[in-house]
Amino acid sequence: MNPIAAPTGDELLTILPELLLAGGALVLLLIGVFAKNSARAVMMLSMLLVAAAIVVLFLVPVDSGPAFYGAVVLDPFARFMKIATLVASLFALILSSGSRRKEVSERFEYPILIMLATLGMMVMISSHDIIALYVGLELQSLALYVLAAINRDSVRSTEAGIKYFVLGALASGMLLYGGSLVYGFTGQTSYEGIAAAMIGHDLEVGLIFGIVFILVGLAFKVSAVPFHMWTPDVYQGSPTPVTAFFAAAPKLAAMALLVRVVSEPFGAAVDQWQQVLVFLAIASMVLGAFAAIGQNNIKRLMAYSAIGHVGYALVGLSAGTEEGVRSVIVYLVVYLAMTLGSFACILSMRRADGPVENISDLAGLSRTNPMMAFFFAALMFSLAGIPPLAGFFAKFYVFSAAVQAELYALAVIGVVASVVGAYYYLRIVKIMYFDEPAAAFEPMGGQLRGVLVLSGAFTLAFILFAGPLNELASTAAGTFF
Repeated sequence: MNPIAAPTGDELLTILPELLLAGGALVLLLIGVFAKNSARAVMMLSMLLVAAAIVVLFLVPVDSGPAFYGAVVLDPFARFMKIATLVASLFALILSSGSRRKEVSERFEYPILIMLATLGMMVMISSHDIIALYVGLELQSLALYVLAAINRDSVRSTEAGIKYFVLGALASGMLLYGGSLVYGFTGQTSYEGIAAAMIGHDLEVGLIFGIVFILVGLAFKVSAVPFHMWTPDVYQGSPTPVTAFFAAAPKLAAMALLVRVVSEPFGAAVDQWQQVLVFLAIASMVLGAFAAIGQNNIKRLMAYSAIGHVGYALVGLSAGTEEGVRSVIVYLVVYLAMTLGSFACILSMRRADGPVENISDLAGLSRTNPMMAFFFAALMFSLAGIPPLAGFFAKFYVFSAAVQAELYALAVIGVVASVVGAYYYLRIVKIMYFDEPAAAFEPMGGQLRGVLVLSGAFTLAFILFAGPLNELASTAAGTFF
């Protein structure tokens, strides 16, 4: 038996951002426990650590090959998606610090849990082995379960945490069972080993079942139909800053993991997993379009909106081509910007007696807060896919990839679902601009206003960013082709 060698300098460099977050989280935990009234200081230090991890990722070299016996890898795709995930987490922390929600602003544990969840997401994105995939997934999930139920004084928050935990445990079990089947039929857990074992051989039924079980577990993490049942309740029941985080970073990381899993270890089984992804995409788009129509709670509406947008992203991935992966990457970045801006507005829905969440509370916003109404309307138009905003180009890219892959029916269904879904986005715009004004909200905080302006500017002027973003996405997608 060969002794386990100590990690080399290059291997440690590969996971330097993860080491920074892990060590920082432990230090901040000690500060929070032993220092009184340390919540604000821990929040600020958490932001600095996440920002430092982003800088480190820009400096660390990529394509040094798999590290730690092939368990993790830092390639162009991993670096791009890690940076996007860290940016999502950083902005979620900024939104939280400006939200004036006591359930998060007065708890030092909150930013630490976000850092630990982000650490799990980064391990997921860099995973090059089924065991590393599962470790990252569980590290992320355990932190998210606690975040959902962090407001212990709220029955809805506690209920959201319990639902998320029970259903998440079920999904993790299915993913682990699928991984064991894949290992049983290939004798490998590394992505390279699984891919090599599948090339030139007929896929056995047990191996196909293993692939399906893994896809089911990942479909739960991205809240694709029919594994979406947790999403509306968790979005509505969790504190709004937590919901904003759920809608941003975990979605990016889970989709990035799904892209890597279907492209690397299961690339030879495209005919099998493509059918599963097409079904998930159609079901998610259709349910997201129709189920949100009757919603009156803005957070619940955003949950169904998220389900629909996962379906659109899966349209691009279903193509199984480099063009499809590129379109998914662009879509995720655009969706991140739109989501952060939307939740900056939702967190600003606050009056003297506390926060409000009903869509009717936005009535007449154009007259009580014209700036917020303008940017919120722009984001709603973009989510609906109205040209020439960012959401239109994002949908155009994924539908174009589906057409090039001759998935014509999938593209047509996506366009129809997008038209239907436009109803509830435009309804919000109508309420803000044409209904009689409701009581005015309290003034927006500086952090929320800053996030809203940045998000709105990116959405409105996306045509200026489309070229560089497409080049970066093409480089990342080229990792698998």
